[in-house]
Amino acid sequence: MQRQEILSHVDHTLLKQQATWQEIEKTCREALENHTASVCIPPAFVKQAAEFLQGRVPVCTVIGFPNGYQTTAVKVFETKDAVANGADEIDMVIHIGMVKEGRLEDVLEEINQVKDACGGRILKVIVETCMLTEEEKKALCRVVSQSKADYIKTSTGFGGGGATAADVALFAAHVSEGTKIKAAGGIRSVADAEEFLALGADRLGSSSLVAMLHEQD
Repeated sequence: MQRQEILSHVDHTLLKQQATWQEIEKTCREALENHTASVCIPPAFVKQAAEFLQGRVPVCTVIGFPNGYQTTAVKVFETKDAVANGADEIDMVIHIGMVKEGRLEDVLEEINQVKDACGGRILKVIVETCMLTEEEKKALCRVVSQSKADYIKTSTGFGGGGATAADVALFAAHVSEGTKIKAAGGIRSVADAEEFLALGADRLGSSSLVAMLHEQD
């Protein structure tokens, strides 16, 4: 697979807690230079990043991150604030406790409320696969497919496990047509990226894939 084809699927990411604007700006520059799908950054930097990029690369940010157990009202507020600051895409974390309790209708309602707050922007739903059983993963494929969201996303990268080929394949087998897949966390090589794309992922969340692709030159 050609390097630029892979890069066009990458959400170039910097979400570490200690990130500074200087590091975020560098990440934005790399996204711009490499024509990535987006730059994915913390909400506190969205306004600066949007002003810096001026629409040249979509700005993605995270909501309810990384634990997902904020109230729905808080997630909706976070989303509206991010959109007002210039976010083009939203990656939200579900409340995993709701899933464990079997409250799938509540999960669906929360996703839809956040999507409504997006104002037409792309919404990706992070389900944190490393904390789920196989049946819970399949159930969430159904929930996200039924929702207004655009993507189901494997992981935050902060939950102790990331994307796996098995999970991407499971998503591809169980989401409805029109629901896209984002693999994130644990993409440790270009071969991983190529495998996830071949299995059906449309986006790849990674902080290191841009550098790894250039190391191949």
